[in-house]
Amino acid sequence: MNTETSLNIHKMKAFYTALCIMAVLVCPIAVTAQGSGSGTLRQPAFAGTFYPASPGQLQDDLDGYFAKASPAELEGRIRTLIVPHAGYDYSGVVAASGYKSIPRDAQYKNIFLIASSHREQFKGASVYAAGNYITPLGEAKVNRDIARQLIETEKSISYNPKAHDREHSIEVQIPFIQHYFTETPAIVPIVMGNSSLAAARDLASALLPWFTPENLFIISSDFSHYPSYKDAQRIDKLTGEAIMTKDPEMFYSVLRKNSNEGVLNLATPSCGWSSIMTMLYMADRKEEIEIAPVLYRNSGDSPIGDKDRVVGYWAIAGYEKPPEALSYALDDAEKLKLLEISRSTLETYMRSGTLAEVSSSGLSGILKQPAGAFVSLYMGGRLRGCIGNFTPDKPLYMVVQEMTLAAALNDSRFAPVEASELEYISIEVSVLTPLQLIGSADEFQLGKHGIYMIKGGKSGTLLPQVAQSTGWNKEEFLGHCSRDKAGLGFEGWKEADLYVYEAIVFGEEKVK
Repeated sequence: MNTETSLNIHKMKAFYTALCIMAVLVCPIAVTAQGSGSGTLRQPAFAGTFYPASPGQLQDDLDGYFAKASPAELEGRIRTLIVPHAGYDYSGVVAASGYKSIPRDAQYKNIFLIASSHREQFKGASVYAAGNYITPLGEAKVNRDIARQLIETEKSISYNPKAHDREHSIEVQIPFIQHYFTETPAIVPIVMGNSSLAAARDLASALLPWFTPENLFIISSDFSHYPSYKDAQRIDKLTGEAIMTKDPEMFYSVLRKNSNEGVLNLATPSCGWSSIMTMLYMADRKEEIEIAPVLYRNSGDSPIGDKDRVVGYWAIAGYEKPPEALSYALDDAEKLKLLEISRSTLETYMRSGTLAEVSSSGLSGILKQPAGAFVSLYMGGRLRGCIGNFTPDKPLYMVVQEMTLAAALNDSRFAPVEASELEYISIEVSVLTPLQLIGSADEFQLGKHGIYMIKGGKSGTLLPQVAQSTGWNKEEFLGHCSRDKAGLGFEGWKEADLYVYEAIVFGEEKVK
């Protein structure tokens, strides 16, 4: 039996054994009802078992968990959380500690909830697309536009009603979200039907376009199932440390080692390991994200738990380091090397139609790290083409190559560059710090920051140096970006999401 099959079997055993851990566990079949404008409402299936069915009692319990919570103080925007999905009496403080690590007034457009199925086995993943979720605290809006887009564009994603009707791992997260956030974001509930590396890779690839600072990803998972208290502490420490490396292969290797160690009564080291793996596949592609512990406990720490057979609970946060914590200083030699790469790329392609080969062996570390960059081409002091990439998953030197050719060939404002123009063209490179979401335009500093704005699928940007060349004031700068780049109208920026960044700008001497 291979490890993946073993983990699947362990996961199924874990669910049925979990029925004995709760003092009284009744699993009523979910009932759906039509809601005005809300589609088919997914009614609560576990209110009264995993958490109170009474709204007042649920609010009181949540208040208590958050009062006892031990949040992490992280200098950066939280992008993802791993939190438990057991009965609140067992894991409520751990879950609250994870959520409380996020500033209460933090704004996210969507919260993606990812869990591994405990009851239904099916291929791929299921995203809830029928309507909204109901809890004793009210109605939680589902972003059905994203759900439909995932279903229509991804072969591995569908809507399987049975995957959601009696799946507790999604449902138990929603009251925490409703209770904690000042403005409750829309949710995107996703249940993984089979636990495998391939399924995790497929889902990660499908979700990567949404893995941005404006969205939060909640991974719903418990950890070791049914070893002794001390064994759980040891096993869960190893598993948690592997997650914090942000290395999917390391995490999977530790899972296999823990599973094959022969620990007494250990059914699985993590029932939601495929969901965690999905997150790691995405986070591993984002250099700016770090993963840190928030709180660990297990069911033996609960007043109603025993220490002979326990379930482990981790709260773990993935957060985006603020730009000032990242090193984007380029020395003169590195700037010169990027200009040489850009020039060689442009001339080689114009003359032979091939991409210039660049050996990475002699490049400094920063040139081999992912970073955003714009390349601007000038001729006679006038712009001849400019295109950039904010969030690449390739090394900086490759981004410069790609943006050089894009500026020469794909800027719709200009005709493609021709070989006869090469001797008259000069190159300017702008290396960008990561995008940082701001709460208002008051945080934007004219001349220091570039601006990126997005609303309703429309987006646009202006580089920091544009302010100097145009002489615009702050409102003019934002207005021109909004109207001319994003197509939102001159005052559309006032209702758009605003991101700032800085740029390290350097170039060849202008050809006269």
